[in-house]
Amino acid sequence: MRRKTRERKRQRISIRTTFDHLLLFSFCMLYPIGKFLVFRSNLLITSFGVFNLMAAAYASYLRLARLGTSSGVNLSTLRSITCPKPTFDKTLFDHHDIRSSSSLFRQSHARFISQLVKTNGKRLHLVDTLALVRSLEAQGLPSQQAEAITGAITEVLNDSLGVVSQLVVCKGEMQKAEMTQESNLSKFKSEINSSLDHHFSLLQHENEKLRNDIERIRTDIRHEIDKVTAGQRLDLNLEKGRIRDELTNQNAETSNLTNKLDREIHTLRAQLEAAKYEVIKYCIGTLVSISAVGLAVLRIVM
Repeated sequence: MRRKTRERKRQRISIRTTFDHLLLFSFCMLYPIGKFLVFRSNLLITSFGVFNLMAAAYASYLRLARLGTSSGVNLSTLRSITCPKPTFDKTLFDHHDIRSSSSLFRQSHARFISQLVKTNGKRLHLVDTLALVRSLEAQGLPSQQAEAITGAITEVLNDSLGVVSQLVVCKGEMQKAEMTQESNLSKFKSEINSSLDHHFSLLQHENEKLRNDIERIRTDIRHEIDKVTAGQRLDLNLEKGRIRDELTNQNAETSNLTNKLDREIHTLRAQLEAAKYEVIKYCIGTLVSISAVGLAVLRIVM
């Protein structure tokens, strides 16, 4: 009983390792295609395709588990199946060389998928079935069980390849899509360049127009300033001339008044002198007459 349980445990472990190898092989085969599809924005992996891959892997696991438990064979010999290690190109992760890396992936992986599928619809075998059967028979398996295991592995790999071939487009469509994208990109670039040139010319025209308007406004302001300055100077000169004329007139009137006053003063002086002579004359005559009367009275009295 213990031996049987140990053998069952070993079989389960060998089945798990075989399943891990199959998953690793599927990853090695699907990873570059997935990276290529990720870098190409027009090719997207749908959730239905992912579920198909998971279902195929789970079906292969169940099928291998049933074959291993029914045959009682140690499947550790399947570890001799070599799968290519995934090589990660550094250019894939370089954001500046996305176009070059996508072109390399497009050429290499499209060639790889086209080599796996024949033109008549029959798929090539991903594993050397004859060598696998012989290696299983060398480990002590019957030929029927070895052929059954080999057929199951081949069927699982063919199903995975079928799902991948459904998800991946052909090279012609890919090149056509690439040419369409490049033409659209070139058209977009030309439109952007033309729009930039047009906007730049409009900006230059607007700049020249604004510059001309500024120069015109500057000349108008300068002309208005000169005009205002000339008007102020003219008004000042006119005001100076008017004030000078008024001062001249006032000086003339003042001189006339002075002369008139002088004449009046001289006239008054002459009149005063004449009146003085008349008064003196009348006073002398009066005194002479009074003295004559007095003398006459004295003679009479004496």
